[in-house]
Amino acid sequence: MFDVLILGGGVSGMSCSLVLGSAKNKSFVANKKIGVFTHQKSSSLQDALFNNAYGIPPGTLGADLMKESITHLSETYPHIVQIPNEKVLKIEGSYPEFTVTTNKTSYQTSIIAIGIGSANTFAIEGLMEYLEPHQKSLPEKQRIQLKNNDHKVTDGIYVMGTLAGWRSQLAIASGSGAAVATDILTLWNDGIQTHAHDSIR
Repeated sequence: MFDVLILGGGVSGMSCSLVLGSAKNKSFVANKKIGVFTHQKSSSLQDALFNNAYGIPPGTLGADLMKESITHLSETYPHIVQIPNEKVLKIEGSYPEFTVTTNKTSYQTSIIAIGIGSANTFAIEGLMEYLEPHQKSLPEKQRIQLKNNDHKVTDGIYVMGTLAGWRSQLAIASGSGAAVATDILTLWNDGIQTHAHDSIR
């Protein structure tokens, strides 16, 4: 049983994973089981080149950034369970008991955070009722988003990145994933606002 499963190994999903991972020493996170599906074949990072992203050296390739983020997560926060090479097909149940079914098996989780891009090929059974046209994309691109209120789709389900209706910029997607992570941390902290910072002090 997972406390949260993150769907997507792109910018928003990995950002969410890193922030949750960094909160491991907080008392209300210590016993939480966190997993991330790192399936990345359809990530827009595959063809990206970054010259204008804060904190990322100019000329960085998105494909390299994807590999680096997985290594970063596994080396810095090894307690986060990475689930590679599985594609999520269906979500069933309601908060706090969801079943996430992939092309290989199924998992139980209390919370789901989705960051898998806004392509109109989206086909996760159990979420189709929340689909709507993307509000910040050109109509001819036929992008979609999940209906949400400040990243929350419904109790226990969050959406982030372009699938939440944000524009396709690395900094925006990363911030969206971090925002969802802090919302989850706040939920675990009995509704008391919180975040996760490291410091040299």
